This record gives sequence, C-alpha cells and structure tokens, in this order.
Amino acid sequence: MTARLNRLAARPHLHPRASDCDRAGRRPLHPRAACAAAVAPPDDRDDDGARALAARFAHQLVEVLTGTRPSGQLMRHTTLDGYGQLASLVRVGALRRGGPADRPRLGPVHDRSPSPGAVEACVRVDLGRRQHMVAFRLERRGPAGQWRCTAVEAR
Repeated sequence: MTARLNRLAARPHLHPRASDCDRAGRRPLHPRAACAAAVAPPDDRDDDGARALAARFAHQLVEVLTGTRPSGQLMRHTTLDGYGQLASLVRVGALRRGGPADRPRLGPVHDRSPSPGAVEACVRVDLGRRQHMVAFRLERRGPAGQWRCTAVEAR
C-alpha cells in the first residue's frame, strides 16, 4: 500500500485534488468540465462587454449592408430568421453608397438590454449626404451561450 501511495505522489496529475472533484467525490469526465464552475453562466453579462460586442457587430453589419463584406461571413453569428432579414436587406440595397468615395461613418451605438440574455442596439450610418439607421437584436443562444443576431432592420 505504501509503494502505491509513493507512486501516486510521484505522479500528481494522476490523482484528483479535492477542488477537481464534484460533491460526490467523482472526477469530471472531461478536463474542461472542471472549469465549468469558474465560467459565469450565460445570463450574467457585464454592460461593457455587451456594449463592445454591439459596437463590433454594428461595424460588421454595416460592412455587409454596404457591400464591402460578404454576407456569408455573418452567417454563423445569426439565427436563420436574422440571416434571412439580413439577406433581404442586402438584396434590396438598404444602404446604397452614392459613389466609391462614400465610406460609411458610424455614429455612436445605442444599446439597451430588455432581458438578461438579450441586447437591442441601433446605430446611425452616414453615407455621403444620406443618413440611415440600422437596428439589430443580439441574444444568447445554444448550450454555450453564444451571442447571435436574431433581427435586423435598416432604413
């Protein structure tokens, strides 16, 4: 018995620490499962993180709507309904540029959180002499709590 304990002591990675075990004393099945307790649940979000996320997504969304970025690049960040709305806005040319020199300028992104797992945001886009508004909704979806765009509007 002493020889076995000495072998385990020599290889600390083979025996679990108390912090690695669950309440029943079992080791997690996967190494990432031990980190799951340290990760905040999807409903806990900080306002600065959501605000930065909304600003980044607004920039990418405007690039798609003006034609400088392919819409397929946002496919994994949208739900099926959200992507359908985005594709129809691209088809009708919701944000048309007056000429090649007209670069879109984004105003400040205004966001609010109607529920813990959702962010609604809007941004003013200046294209030459024209001004447009783009609004979108981001929600946490799936088991990983990934942010996805569920609705898009542009005028």
